[in-house]
Amino acid sequence: MSFPSRGPRVMHVIKRSPLVRGLAVLILLWMLLVPGPAAAEEDQVIQEPPVVIGGDHNYPPYEYLDKSGIPAGYNVDLSQAVARVMGMDIEIRLGSWGTMRKALADGEIDILMGMAHTEERVAEVDFSIPHAKVHQSIWVRNGNATIKTVRDLADKEVIVMKGSVMHDFMLERAIPAQLFLVPTLADALTLLASGQHDCALVAKLPGEYLLSELDLDNIHPIARPLVAQDYGYAVTEGNGELLDRFNEGLALLKKSGEYRKIREQWLGVLQAEEGSWQVLFRYGVYALGPLLLVLVLTVLWSRTLQKQVAVRTEELQREVVERQRAVEELQIRQKQLLHADKMTSLGILVSGVAHEINNPNGLIQLNLPQLKKAYQDAEPILDSHFETHGDFKLGWLNYSRMREEIPHLLQEMLDGSTRIKGIVEDLKDFARRNDAGLDDAVDLNEVVRAALRLVKTTIDKSTSRFRVDYAVALPHFKGNGHRIEQVVVNLVLNACQALTATDQQIALRTWHEKTAGQVVLEVSDQGSGIDTEALEHVTDPFFTTKRESGGTGLGLSISEGIVKDHGGRLEFESAAGEGMRVRLYLPQCQEEEKG
Repeated sequence: MSFPSRGPRVMHVIKRSPLVRGLAVLILLWMLLVPGPAAAEEDQVIQEPPVVIGGDHNYPPYEYLDKSGIPAGYNVDLSQAVARVMGMDIEIRLGSWGTMRKALADGEIDILMGMAHTEERVAEVDFSIPHAKVHQSIWVRNGNATIKTVRDLADKEVIVMKGSVMHDFMLERAIPAQLFLVPTLADALTLLASGQHDCALVAKLPGEYLLSELDLDNIHPIARPLVAQDYGYAVTEGNGELLDRFNEGLALLKKSGEYRKIREQWLGVLQAEEGSWQVLFRYGVYALGPLLLVLVLTVLWSRTLQKQVAVRTEELQREVVERQRAVEELQIRQKQLLHADKMTSLGILVSGVAHEINNPNGLIQLNLPQLKKAYQDAEPILDSHFETHGDFKLGWLNYSRMREEIPHLLQEMLDGSTRIKGIVEDLKDFARRNDAGLDDAVDLNEVVRAALRLVKTTIDKSTSRFRVDYAVALPHFKGNGHRIEQVVVNLVLNACQALTATDQQIALRTWHEKTAGQVVLEVSDQGSGIDTEALEHVTDPFFTTKRESGGTGLGLSISEGIVKDHGGRLEFESAAGEGMRVRLYLPQCQEEEKG
């Protein structure tokens, strides 16, 4: 202010005249009472309107109104902490989710404190860095085992909260289900618990909170989450300045450790650590990672050697074009090089990897039955505690649910370990040529029946249309029944994996080719099929169209080797999108042919 520079001039006038003295006093009072332009500008800058933050009034533990009607929850505490470190004034408003989304679009609120991040929502809002992860789940009534994945929602009555991310999920994927919309998640769980409709789509953590609050004990989420989504602040598209302030506030809270304290306070109780199956999966990745690397290096090495063999072959062919004896030697050397290449690659693979995998895998197979027995011994104690004190939390589920899930989880881990052992055994079989034990007279029909018993569970899960036609009085073939049974198992499993829907058919039939003196098995499916180019390589080692789902490319290669050992052959017919037909030809016993 300019008040100090005016003082001397005013005092000088006061000495000259009483009238002037009076005017000077009035001017002095006016200067003290009325602020100058600079002061008014300072007040205008300081008086910044509060940031209006919106949220759901019934989405515990993230955001909700407590019994006194006061906003509470993880998002509320986090927003207040961000406002404090960034020096912002905020106003928190909670209401129904649909009302809050509309308020953001209409400009009535500035930012939503919690919104699941999806690609579709990016077109209407901008998201902050995630401050949580929300796991969406399918909730069913106890005893309902028919709904386990999103594919099972087809033709079902599904309850969803209107405007929620799962409402968007169902609409965007055009899942053929009948939707029943409710205003809140609590309404969805209550409606399901009352016996109406088939399932509800509710986030797992809020659902667990609401389950206790509503005192519902006849519903539960399926064990595996439907989808996991990033969760953070959301502003209208283009409001980057406000979003940057909240991102900076989150970064400061994480650096100071306050973010972790708020998260543990609200989310640390019900967010359990990874389940044992997840830990096993992680260790499985660690164990199989080196194997996959060795497989890739082996394939690259094999291709390099094949190129070298081809070059060498051309040189030898030019040198011995007029000498038949040299041509015969060249053919022998080619076979030796290819066989040495195959045996060298597989020898390194089997000796270097099989032992390293079998040792830890053996520990898994040894320890899992012990864990299962330990749980069985502890189960009566847990049941007694359950009967005396009522239900209690074991992990992140109620014990009433976990006592059903734990045996299944242990069995799944044991099955996975057995599959690892099977892969190693397949590698050994591929590297080892065995011509012994091929003198038995074997009934092909009985071999097929034994193989189908082994894969019955997989067949039942894959198709509802499975048919087998056995030929009457089918002659025997000479060989090893167990090895041909392995071939049949591989062919049936490949057919199951090729199906894209359970109403597609798999058909098996056997017959006798009298003129050729052969017994025949045909396996046909209505699955996805493969194109002509891929069909030419279907029996090549390590070639597979199902590598993403765990295929090794050894099954058909091993099967072809077994069939050739028996003097038979495999024939494949397929086209993309039109299924596949495989025929196994085996020579019948010469004694029966003569008879």
